[in-house]
Amino acid sequence: MLKTKSETTVFVGMSGGVDSSVAAALLVEQGYRVIGVTMKLWQRSAKEMFLPENEKGCCSVSAVNDAKLVCEHLGIRHLIFDFHSDFNHWVIDNFTREYMQGRTPNPCVICNARIKWEGFLARVREMGGDWIATGHFARVDFDPQTNRYRLLKSPNTWKDQSYVLWGLSQDSLAHTILPVGELTKSEVRALAVKFGLKTAQKQESQEICFIPDNNYARFLKDRFPNVTRKLAKGAIRDRRGNFLGNHSGYPFYTIGQRKGLGIALGEPVYVSEIRPQSNEIIVGRKEELYKPGLIAEKLNWISMDRLESKRKAFVKIRYKDPGSFGWIEPIDNGNVKVTFEKPQRAVTPGQSVVFYENDIVLGGGIIQESIS
Repeated sequence: MLKTKSETTVFVGMSGGVDSSVAAALLVEQGYRVIGVTMKLWQRSAKEMFLPENEKGCCSVSAVNDAKLVCEHLGIRHLIFDFHSDFNHWVIDNFTREYMQGRTPNPCVICNARIKWEGFLARVREMGGDWIATGHFARVDFDPQTNRYRLLKSPNTWKDQSYVLWGLSQDSLAHTILPVGELTKSEVRALAVKFGLKTAQKQESQEICFIPDNNYARFLKDRFPNVTRKLAKGAIRDRRGNFLGNHSGYPFYTIGQRKGLGIALGEPVYVSEIRPQSNEIIVGRKEELYKPGLIAEKLNWISMDRLESKRKAFVKIRYKDPGSFGWIEPIDNGNVKVTFEKPQRAVTPGQSVVFYENDIVLGGGIIQESIS
């Protein structure tokens, strides 16, 4: 027998921001039994205790307090779920490992799939909950023709967050509500004012939550104290192998980087390749950043069980990438080859590549390498 909304318990992930606050308020207004949850994701190391707290971050004391006050205002319970051990395992360990391999990871993708959905849903089930909800700008529906749940872009294209949700499983999508997925940011703020929420004008954090000073190099040096001594003085070379100077450690560079190279050639040059095996950084002119394709690994398909044959898709290779059309085709080991209609700039190993058909997310994966 189906439950009524008043009998259905929805646990809302509340970061202390305006989006998740409005998500909770909308669910209360719709008649659900709502419980707010703030996730404790990380703990500062001893070396990080001196850093100023990012008050807009999802793990700050102020974020927890804001979420608690919103819940009190809405008349719902507020809980804290401690996921810092899982977060260290899935997110921080992967983040440091990827950088040490000369890649540039997107920790939000893994955090969403492993912590904010799989881990969250498992905890909610233990407590007898029915659904989970977040303040993400995306949509979920069910396609009876394929018998699969689908992830769709938000109509608010400027704020769409489907790119960072490509790792969600069918089970996760089947138990997810995204209350603000159809709204624009201005509409969300207007609703926050209507509901009288203290987070109505709260600004968003642009930094990674576990690096409050946004200093990746400092973060890596804290965890690998000898990294500079071991890796500094590696060669910076051009494509022809000419020595141009020394770098300060390849993990501190990323594809497309122009500033901070410490070399002067009379013309702008950019990092076009990182070679951790030989401890080399390869640089070149801007046009050398453009690649005709890539190989992707660790695929997760959403709208279909698997990619059976070559097909055209709309492809995004970074969060703020406007995207471009290309062809995706299955290759060995479950990987995918992507060929762009037009070469794309700064294809970066470790970043996510996400495939769309109109508003529908077909799936996504991790960029293994670019194709020259």
